[in-house]
Amino acid sequence: ADRSGLTEDRRFIAIHNPPLRLIILGAVHIAAPLLAMARSCGYDCQLIDPRGAFASADRFPGEPILQDWPDTAIRTLAPDHRAAVVTLTHDPKLDDPALVAALQSGAFYIGCLGSARTHARRLERLAALGVLPEQLARLYGPVGLDIGAKSAGEIAVSILAEMTLALRKV
Repeated sequence: ADRSGLTEDRRFIAIHNPPLRLIILGAVHIAAPLLAMARSCGYDCQLIDPRGAFASADRFPGEPILQDWPDTAIRTLAPDHRAAVVTLTHDPKLDDPALVAALQSGAFYIGCLGSARTHARRLERLAALGVLPEQLARLYGPVGLDIGAKSAGEIAVSILAEMTLALRKV
């Protein structure tokens, strides 16, 4: 169980878990509001982007940014059952290796930005790489709840809402 409470014999058990984590691949416009909102919900956040033009202190002041190759960064960060991974780059050469690594982890949520058509192509590419159907079924794509989001902030809300649903559903 993930909650403190009374046992059947009326003993109180206090659970002290490490913070939830959010690993974001892609220092794009959606990342900034997603980082801020996730932190306000108690997540420790990590931003990954090997592209210097995107992953700059000017664009993300005070934000630690890993500039490792995405699959290496994912393996180093070792997502577990208290971690979510979201890919935002729209670049298969960055997203696909990261997704393969994330699918080998225990992450409770793995979401991918893109349209339904983009996601269908992504699933085909990952299957061709040997990712099993049951692993592909773990991917949330297009990422976020369908709330008609348009702006970066609204998209971030939809992603965080879907992450929360995945985390809390019983």
